[in-house]
Amino acid sequence: MARVAVVTGGTRGIGAAVSKALKAEGRQVAATYHSNDEAAAKFKAETGVHVYKWNVADYNECVSGLGKIAADIGPVDILVNNAGITKDGMFHKMTPDQWYGVINTNLNSLFNMCRPVIEGMRERGFGRIINISSINGQKGQMGQANYSAAKAGDLGFTKALAQENANKGITVNAICPGYIATEMVLAVPKDVLEKAILPQIPVRRLGQPEEVARCVVFLASDDSGFITGATLSANGGQIMV
Repeated sequence: MARVAVVTGGTRGIGAAVSKALKAEGRQVAATYHSNDEAAAKFKAETGVHVYKWNVADYNECVSGLGKIAADIGPVDILVNNAGITKDGMFHKMTPDQWYGVINTNLNSLFNMCRPVIEGMRERGFGRIINISSINGQKGQMGQANYSAAKAGDLGFTKALAQENANKGITVNAICPGYIATEMVLAVPKDVLEKAILPQIPVRRLGQPEEVARCVVFLASDDSGFITGATLSANGGQIMV
């Protein structure tokens, strides 16, 4: 029976590439989204991936949504925590909404999604949890104290959860993408991309969502069982840690 994979924020950008890649590997994939009904409907029609709508920042919605996925297609074997938002601003001008909005979606969502599925994974003796962090969680970024804090927190969470569940057949790993050619990055003015961003990247190009997706596919596979608590940097050499 095909393993069931859940990808949060799985209908657009990196998440969409991950959802499609896992489906191509024979997984039963459920992609969650929060607000863009039109994009989700289009994605479902084009790919056949199951889509579910809820807010990953709300624990009760996660419990309910994951329960529906389990009832519809089976218990979750693979969880990709990809959903994330930005609410940028210099810290001395940052509002509580900017801070807590990003922390709740980008960090607290890991508890909200992992807690309802971890006991089942432990009972079945198998699980793959992949947390999509960011290069800015490794190096920090001006104007993103909230985002950098959340993404750095994702890495600490990954290492702790990996230690707790390693002897139960569950691996927990993180991926830190750099600048990826998503809708958000491509909205940056061309001259800023060419003069300020690309010169920082040794391979001199943006990454593609599919390149991150291939990292997820490997870490989600049965063959990756000896890799846990790891951080895989997919950033074109922008920082090397």
